[in-house]
Amino acid sequence: MYDMNTAPAPLLPVAAPAPVWARRAAHAIALCAVPSGLWRIAMASGVYVGYSEQVLRDVFDIPGWGIAYVVGLSVLAELAALFPLLLVSERWRPLRPRAMTAVAWTASVVLVLVALWQLVVAFTVESQTYMTSDTAQTVWAFIFAPLFAIPALMTAVTWSYAKRHRGQA
Repeated sequence: MYDMNTAPAPLLPVAAPAPVWARRAAHAIALCAVPSGLWRIAMASGVYVGYSEQVLRDVFDIPGWGIAYVVGLSVLAELAALFPLLLVSERWRPLRPRAMTAVAWTASVVLVLVALWQLVVAFTVESQTYMTSDTAQTVWAFIFAPLFAIPALMTAVTWSYAKRHRGQA
């Protein structure tokens, strides 16, 4: 029997929709990972990407297990680059927005640290000597440059998410 005196359970507060700029930034993150992923897949497929056959064999183990590593890295990077889309989705609502905010801030910090480390690696003499020509190095730089936008974009999307879900349990 239904008792009219019992109050219904309070509904969880619904966050405001993500602003347009945050949605665009989340989509840009996913797009920033595409060029480097395609470059890696081309490398695994045997397309000349600037490395000699000896470097591919000795350093990257291509052909061999290096193919699985390079393709797997591309797939994982793209899947990770899709994560910010969850932060701006209006269809997907996490049960614990605070936990998701913590995960997103952690991801942002890790991305900033990885980007800084990659700058150090990119400018070391050893990493530059693997390329067979200056043209190949320039193409490589243009292909991987969009990855350096991801930490800033992720931080902006995370900030937007945290702001919209502030105070939710």
